[in-house]
Amino acid sequence: MKKIAVVGTGYVGLVTGTCFAETGNQVICVDIDTQKVARMRNGEVPIYEPHLDVLFERNIKANRLSFTTNLEEGIKDAEIIFLALPTPPGEDGSADLRYILGVADELGKLMKDYKVIVDKSTVPVGTAAKVHAAIAKHATVDFDVVSNPEFLREGYAVDDFMKPDRVVLGMSSERAEQIMEQLYKPFVRQGNPIIFMDEKSAELTKYAANAFLATKITFMNEIANFCELVGADVDKVRIGIGSDERIGKRFLFPGIGYGGSCFPKDVQALVNSGLENNFSFEIIKAVMEVNETQKTILFPKMKNFFRGDLSGKKIAIWGLAFKPDTDDIREAPALYLIDELLKAGATVTAYDPEAMENVKGVVGDQIAFAENEYEALKDADALLICTEWGVFRNPDFDKMKALMKDSVIFDGRNLFEISEMNKNGFYYSSIGRSVVSK
Repeated sequence: MKKIAVVGTGYVGLVTGTCFAETGNQVICVDIDTQKVARMRNGEVPIYEPHLDVLFERNIKANRLSFTTNLEEGIKDAEIIFLALPTPPGEDGSADLRYILGVADELGKLMKDYKVIVDKSTVPVGTAAKVHAAIAKHATVDFDVVSNPEFLREGYAVDDFMKPDRVVLGMSSERAEQIMEQLYKPFVRQGNPIIFMDEKSAELTKYAANAFLATKITFMNEIANFCELVGADVDKVRIGIGSDERIGKRFLFPGIGYGGSCFPKDVQALVNSGLENNFSFEIIKAVMEVNETQKTILFPKMKNFFRGDLSGKKIAIWGLAFKPDTDDIREAPALYLIDELLKAGATVTAYDPEAMENVKGVVGDQIAFAENEYEALKDADALLICTEWGVFRNPDFDKMKALMKDSVIFDGRNLFEISEMNKNGFYYSSIGRSVVSK
């Protein structure tokens, strides 16, 4: 059993703290938001993540998971301190390290015995050295800094943490290596590796992984766009290339671009890290440009369908989160499409199983929100699908046609089969496939 402090209770921090408690460790989470801490002490999970609530409640009841707003109290008995603080993009797109370095500065003043400080946040190459220097300014005891990037997928974060593909640990201390190896051993019993490396390599590993996945998604989107021009079927192309084990089947599904808290921010930060070191990531810059266009690629198709005039048209939207099984709307393509539709004079009624409250905080009363997916369709001139929630995959097409003013669907996630839409009599426009005319 280890005594652990997790500083920051955002998405990464809360999952990290809860999952470490689940394996018998004593965990205290620190956050400056007093209202949030009060809610968590009352057993309320402040984010939506499948299965997290069960572990959260169980470990609070077992007194293995607790919360405080006091940093000194939180780290006093901890042998390991995880920094899971936000690294938002600055004005130039580079990662803003003020929160991490601010806490590091405080830690140096507060530590009374040896501790391992772990960078869990996604940070640029060289951050561990900056954290070490910030702590060392005031520290009177020994300490080590470790880089331990997270590879959690929203919607699958608990499973990803409890059964990781790999654990990456960057450090230059044998003492810290032994402590971290012991901490992570329960999570890799199935044989997946704990990979030890230097701090800079660990920091770059996270950025490189996300940039590669973003590139794979974007490449497939470009292939999809070309498929439409030449009459090919992107689904068949996807299966054909994904069967090659060198390429693999994952991250080949075309759509309206990537969003979320990781890919956009991390890709931009990597480009900026390159510029700071007089290096230009040409491929990754192209990925960013293509993805920006892809987010609204359905809008011109919608405009063309309505003969250039969307004024007064009612558009129903299914899905607002950047992906299913999360309430995260950061960089969600739906927000970009809503903006274009409103500027064109359309009215919008949207439904999402989890993300509507977050969208209300961004767009207010500029759009309407429905109680369920069918209510959103009432008198709609067209349906726009932005997120591939499971509940949208097998709808009652007859009910949809009865509710809608016109049976028209623009699908940014290719939820339905072309043959199915032919049979059901919809106008159906998707990504990288032939358009179904009524």
